[in-house]
Amino acid sequence: MSPAIRRLAVFCASSSGVDPALVRATYAVGRGLAERGIGLVYGGGGHGLMGEVSQGALDAGGEVVGVIPRSMIEREWGRDDLTEQHVVETMHERKAMMADLADAFLCLPGGLGTLEEIIEVWSWRSIGFNDDPVGFLDLGGTWTPLLDAISGLVDAGFVRRELLDDVVVADDLDTALAGLSARIGVPPGTKRA
Repeated sequence: MSPAIRRLAVFCASSSGVDPALVRATYAVGRGLAERGIGLVYGGGGHGLMGEVSQGALDAGGEVVGVIPRSMIEREWGRDDLTEQHVVETMHERKAMMADLADAFLCLPGGLGTLEEIIEVWSWRSIGFNDDPVGFLDLGGTWTPLLDAISGLVDAGFVRRELLDDVVVADDLDTALAGLSARIGVPPGTKRA
């Protein structure tokens, strides 16, 4: 049996984007985590998809842990109704604390900040700085072009095939959670039972 995910770090947009279906799906992810007893660790924002995933979890009575830089609090980008809120000074501290608080990472739709966050923790896993598994919830095919580009880097010899094979790509929460759970404590390239 795979280890259970107690807390999941979710990276996603601070804006809502243009597709209302992604907004609804993101809310459902937060709600789904809470219904499964999985705590949400996220960037602490109250707007956009970050606001939706946190609201979904809160509405279902889940644990919601926000990690937000002080400058974002000063701009009123945070929310004050979370289970826990950690205020840090830098984005580097934010990501490090999120990694300390969570068992795995899941990327929902987002922009440059979201992309930077997931790529960094994926690279940490690839070089052994963190063994938490990484996944993309590819809602609406948002991440398909990126993953295709990374596949091209594999073909060009710049990314090892086992690193791409190690990342979880799913279009529904249950599949994502199952894949992430199966990879907890299992380094990239290791054969899984």
